[in-house]
Amino acid sequence: MCEDALRQDDNVKLRVGDWVEVRSKEEILRTLDKRGQMEALPFMPEMLRYCGRRFQVFKMAHKTCDPPSGLQARRMAKSVHLAGIRCDGEAHGGCEAGCLIFWKEAWLKKVDDDEKAPLRSGSVDVATRNPCALTQCTESDVLSGVYQVGGPAQGQEPEYVCQSTRLHAATTRLRWWEPQQYVEDLTSGNVHVGQMVAGVLFFVYHKVAQAGLGLGSAMRWAYDTFQKVRGGTPYPWRRGKIPKGMRTPSAKLDLQADELVRVRSYSEILETLDQEWRNRGMYFDAELVPFCNGTYRVLRRVERIIDEKTGKMMRLRNDAIILKDVTCLARYAKCRYFCSRSIYPYWREIWLERSRSDPAG
Repeated sequence: MCEDALRQDDNVKLRVGDWVEVRSKEEILRTLDKRGQMEALPFMPEMLRYCGRRFQVFKMAHKTCDPPSGLQARRMAKSVHLAGIRCDGEAHGGCEAGCLIFWKEAWLKKVDDDEKAPLRSGSVDVATRNPCALTQCTESDVLSGVYQVGGPAQGQEPEYVCQSTRLHAATTRLRWWEPQQYVEDLTSGNVHVGQMVAGVLFFVYHKVAQAGLGLGSAMRWAYDTFQKVRGGTPYPWRRGKIPKGMRTPSAKLDLQADELVRVRSYSEILETLDQEWRNRGMYFDAELVPFCNGTYRVLRRVERIIDEKTGKMMRLRNDAIILKDVTCLARYAKCRYFCSRSIYPYWREIWLERSRSDPAG
């Protein structure tokens, strides 16, 4: 395995809220191999525009999810997410998934809390090139690294390479019981103590309810009753009402960006799901339950996304809506609690209704 491409001072430890500056294009290219990757993670063309600009650290990306490879969490080395920086898919066929971008710490410089403060000197040795790179990576290599197969030059359907398609190769397996990850969650600022305690309590409660001791129904009822009194989220693991094999319903609202919508109640949405939590193939995850009954604005309709497993562009045949500021928070995710990837969930229009009530009002 290659050593780190750049050596970061052990005394410089990034945390949530720190200010960083994205290194220059020339500095970053020196960390990449000829595929435009560092430790199997691509530096994508969409990231070039941010070189030389300053941002706050949104989350430490020491662990993440990789849905195509299963439910297990994955460990990512020395990486962060920056506030507000998502991929717009411009270099990847207009993919509309809006994934949060991973940034290797070697691509960043830490600056003082005051965004106008001078850069810290000596925190990173940029003279050391990536030992994986046999020759200097160029911007052209970064651009051509978008394609695994095909592309405009070859005149055939492309198979794209992006951070999501390479996530499995750029990470290692992380078992849910490994304690160090939760220490990192707390010390990095990714998770507050209250969130950690709530997550542990729900995990234990859910395990007992699912243990086959005849307590499940009563425990789910007790949980819902308690949450109703305190205005909390109902028990998020309930099966849909439509028998397996039967057709699930649909609705047509033709929602457009910036429209105001209300997410229907959890009980209403369960009436649209089969017993595998799906509506016309789209999964309704437990992570969506906290947003039920809430009012949000439509960010956009999603019509095409890259299949993370194959790299091919998928055209979505049915409605898929992304809501502004509604992301997965990994509060109930089995085996990957507190994942920081903040994926946009997709919503069927039948789970939504137009609203005249502004959430800020």
